[in-house]
Amino acid sequence: MLTRNLAALTILMTLASAPSPTAAQEPDWSSARQETVGHLQAMIRMNTVNPPGNELQVAHYLDSTLKAAGIETHLFEPTPGRGALVARIKGNGSKLPVMIMGHMDVVGVERGHWSVDPFAAEIKGDYLYGRGAIDDKGMLAANLETMLLLKRHVVDRGGTLSRDVIFVANSDEEQSGEWGMGWLIANHPELIKAEFALNEGGRVRIVGGKRLYVAVQNTEKVPHTVTVTAHGPGGHASIPLAGNAILRLGRALAKISEYREPVQVNPTTREFFSRLAAVWPNRDERMAMADVASLDARRQQRGARVLGRTAVFDAVLRNGISATILQSGIRSNVIPTDATATLNIRTLPGQSIDGVVKRLERLVSDSLVEFKITSRGTDAPASDFGSPMFAAIRESASALDPSLTTVPYLSTGATDSARLRAWGMQAFGLLPFPLNQDDEERMHGNDERIPLASLEFGTKLVYGAVARVAR
Repeated sequence: MLTRNLAALTILMTLASAPSPTAAQEPDWSSARQETVGHLQAMIRMNTVNPPGNELQVAHYLDSTLKAAGIETHLFEPTPGRGALVARIKGNGSKLPVMIMGHMDVVGVERGHWSVDPFAAEIKGDYLYGRGAIDDKGMLAANLETMLLLKRHVVDRGGTLSRDVIFVANSDEEQSGEWGMGWLIANHPELIKAEFALNEGGRVRIVGGKRLYVAVQNTEKVPHTVTVTAHGPGGHASIPLAGNAILRLGRALAKISEYREPVQVNPTTREFFSRLAAVWPNRDERMAMADVASLDARRQQRGARVLGRTAVFDAVLRNGISATILQSGIRSNVIPTDATATLNIRTLPGQSIDGVVKRLERLVSDSLVEFKITSRGTDAPASDFGSPMFAAIRESASALDPSLTTVPYLSTGATDSARLRAWGMQAFGLLPFPLNQDDEERMHGNDERIPLASLEFGTKLVYGAVARVAR
């Protein structure tokens, strides 16, 4: 009897000490931080300014790093010099895959306005400087570390994921996307099809020196290009002409500069302002957020007037119109017959660019001023902020900082997520690094940098979200 009892006890102790199918040991975050910094520095030092891109060098780096960890990879060269990498950690298939993604290309630099070499990945104080530190190589580094940690601390320790976790690094996001996500969807959809995607596009915002909220992008504005051309008589500049095309265009642009599209509150912006109203530090803005989130049209207008003083809040409440390029004339003593301005117009999801142009035509009311839509963006349905992916992000953020509020977010900028949503995928945007306004504005600007503490926080946030949704 004693022998049988001891044997039974031994079996129970063995079972208790064995790893559970989904159990994972918490990573050594000090080592993970150093590793993430090293990967980000390596990628920043590879110049992938688009055009021309040359992202293949980063794709090779990612491919070799993931392969060395025993992770399945697929490396492609969509066109010479451009790269695409897809990697996968397999789960048990009980749930559909989740994809984490980032782009390898970066925008150009004005070297004379940088205090450091933009491609040296220099650490100064508590910051890592370099083009792409935030957009989007920082996200790539966090995603790469997430894959490595999942392999080491879940799979290699006998744990099991419920979903395949797919890693994607693509090219050409800063231009057309033709050789990036568009190419992958067209040529290798079977490798990237997933239920959820985690991409760039959100925010972790520091307000008043405190981490205040996590904005998870679940929808985005749609970018369009519209040209405005004024026509008039040409001639020698020594004889001024009343119908001068440049002056006619100037009058049209003056009217457009005073015009604002009507306020439109959709489910995402209503939820965004409703949740922020509970934590926002400024009383007047807090009340305005509650007004905008209400179903009362008069309160919405009242709140929008207050929030309209802040450009980023105003931009999510209405279609946006920005003049970006002017073209006219061949020499200083010739009056041109045409003058053209380019407008970048960002419509709210579900809003018609044709309707915006018709309103502008009525506003300008000049038969010699012509509006033409020269490119149309892709509208796509919003992703569900009640989904398990959104919940996993919220839970991960709360575990790192219980004071953080997680909100759905309509981004004014365009991302690859629009392609994925149009394709039927639930895509969410998350710039996971806590940033204040100053550091955030360096993205696409000079002295782009990421706080080292924020890089660590962002890596933990991505890892925690993916581990939760794939458990």
